[in-house]
Amino acid sequence: MWPRRSFSRSFQYVSKRILRLNATPNAVAAGVAAGVFASFFPLGSHFAIAAIVCWLISGNMVAAGLGTFVFGNPLTLPFVVGATWETGKIMLHGHMQSHERPAHLSEMLQTLSISQLWAPVLKPMLCGAVPLGLIFGLLFYGITRYGMTAFREQRRKRLVAKGSLLQQQEDIVLSPPLPTRHRRSGG
Repeated sequence: MWPRRSFSRSFQYVSKRILRLNATPNAVAAGVAAGVFASFFPLGSHFAIAAIVCWLISGNMVAAGLGTFVFGNPLTLPFVVGATWETGKIMLHGHMQSHERPAHLSEMLQTLSISQLWAPVLKPMLCGAVPLGLIFGLLFYGITRYGMTAFREQRRKRLVAKGSLLQQQEDIVLSPPLPTRHRRSGG
């Protein structure tokens, strides 16, 4: 579970992988946004939700899969679960009845009874996932779109500079030799 090198190296790998996808910046950004949005939902259905949302908004499926790792990783998952549950509780505060509030959450989690978990845990998490997913999805859409555009422009400039350098080298190699004057000695 712990990366061999470091988490920053893993993050760099995923970000470079996203930037190098062969799709439009809009499609890649939409895919990442779909993945980030889906990572806020419970029940481990991140990839399925990301694929559906990605298909609906014409995003890149690979970017959606990679986008689920932004918040669906072991480091951020406890914070995401807590934030979605708390946001859902705030949203449903007036609608939750006293018997729906979790009295013994640890017992319910040990038995994993979905019917017992629905009202006190899953319902608030689903309600909290939508606004948080939308906010962070839109935020990562903007970041990814800007990053893709900047990365591709920088790459284009680098290739143009490399191409002009290669052209100069080719011109030097292919140009005819300059005429040399031979001096005659002693006349």
